[in-house]
Amino acid sequence: MSQQFNIFDFSKANIRILHYTWFAFFMTFVVWLGLGPIMPFIKEALDLTDQQAKVLLILNVAMTIPARIIVGMLVDKLGPRIMYTGILVSGGAISIAFAWSNSYEQLALLRFLSGFIGAGFVVGIRMIGEWFPAKQTGLAQGIYGGWGNFGAAGAAGTLPFIAANIGDANGWRIALTAASIAAIAYGLLYYTRVSNTPKGSTYFKPKRTGAMEITSGGDLVLYILMNIPLFLALGLLTWKLSPGNMNLIGENTTWVIYATLVGIYAVQVWKIWHINSHVLKNPVPELHRYKFKQVAILDWAYLVTFGTELAVVSMLAMFYVSWFDVPKITAALLAGIYPFINLFARPGGGWISDKIGRKLTLGIVFTGITVSFLVLGLVEKAWPVWLVVGITIIAGIFAKAGSGAVYAMVPLVQRRMTGQIAGMVGAFGNVGAVIFLTVNSLVDYDQFFLFIGAVSGFVLLLILSFLEEPKGQTAEILPDGTVQMIDVK
Repeated sequence: MSQQFNIFDFSKANIRILHYTWFAFFMTFVVWLGLGPIMPFIKEALDLTDQQAKVLLILNVAMTIPARIIVGMLVDKLGPRIMYTGILVSGGAISIAFAWSNSYEQLALLRFLSGFIGAGFVVGIRMIGEWFPAKQTGLAQGIYGGWGNFGAAGAAGTLPFIAANIGDANGWRIALTAASIAAIAYGLLYYTRVSNTPKGSTYFKPKRTGAMEITSGGDLVLYILMNIPLFLALGLLTWKLSPGNMNLIGENTTWVIYATLVGIYAVQVWKIWHINSHVLKNPVPELHRYKFKQVAILDWAYLVTFGTELAVVSMLAMFYVSWFDVPKITAALLAGIYPFINLFARPGGGWISDKIGRKLTLGIVFTGITVSFLVLGLVEKAWPVWLVVGITIIAGIFAKAGSGAVYAMVPLVQRRMTGQIAGMVGAFGNVGAVIFLTVNSLVDYDQFFLFIGAVSGFVLLLILSFLEEPKGQTAEILPDGTVQMIDVK
């Protein structure tokens, strides 16, 4: 594989794979996050209340929490080629069903199920990690994530126009259906154009599936603890839907869900113990160890960067309409600027990480996230809308560069578990979205921004205190038992 990186050199197989894969990610985001910019049309057509609309936005990101964990395991086992095709085809079909639902209960259920299409992101992380060397992975992952995330902007720039030009109550339905059909078609095309690894390369798989492999006793405890927020986020969503809040599910159902979440967590702890308890009796050789704290810090970092992105892109159009009386289409276009930033900010975060280091880059961008969102927390309705949009853009640049920096490091932790690590980190991004969108449904918009700034400040302290810069090499075992060293710097 050539060490020269030219994004427009289509004669190179890895560049072609990058383009095929970022566009697959792009299509998942058009279908998944198209809900936010088109929500004003859905709300008007179906006469939804503000709370009903906000709950749909929360449901849209909830399923992605377990889905990214599951997809991370499956992609390490089955490979990214079949996984991306499956997600695009099945996700597009569910989205079409959502588009033609009539009752709020149907909308809520199908939007919850639609959330799993957001797990497609994890698939591409493994694919790009297979095709690019360590010194290029930050830029390659940044382009993949940034240009793929641009699907949210693509949805904001097209779906509202389709809905408005059709002009009747079914405009939003037709817009979502068209996007979903396009996703299904591209999913089938993707399968015919890519392979999981370069010719002659080995696709490393975990020795066991069901839980991540851990290499020390302390990391085993930390891994068990780091699974708790994933279930708490789903519990938070259940509380939001319970009789004491939205009253979309009954009291008995609420308690059944709580009990189920506790039961699933117990099963997950058992799986973690079953796969990893041997490290307490037979220490893993130093050559094959990695530090799970690196994964944990990246989890919390992505909770802020991507959680912020999902939450802000979901509520921004309604924020501009309700606080500044901006027309719906104009609000959708202004909101579309936020995901548009991904086109350069996320690759920029990955590229800077390649140049100056992962930890330093994360420290810089998290300082920017913290400061800019605390400033947004001071916004008042009397402020000029152009000023608020400008501050939002600055906050978005830092947040999306932060996402690029996070995933510049993810493939360097442990190659054979890249899918699982990417899945867990990605799931925490959705935990952040559920938390932030729930806060958004409970407080005013200025307090919502302040909350994001405070959480970002906490994660900044974790990064500065505990994150370690990747260095040296990691070891992977080939099928014949020999050890292959992989550069991470």
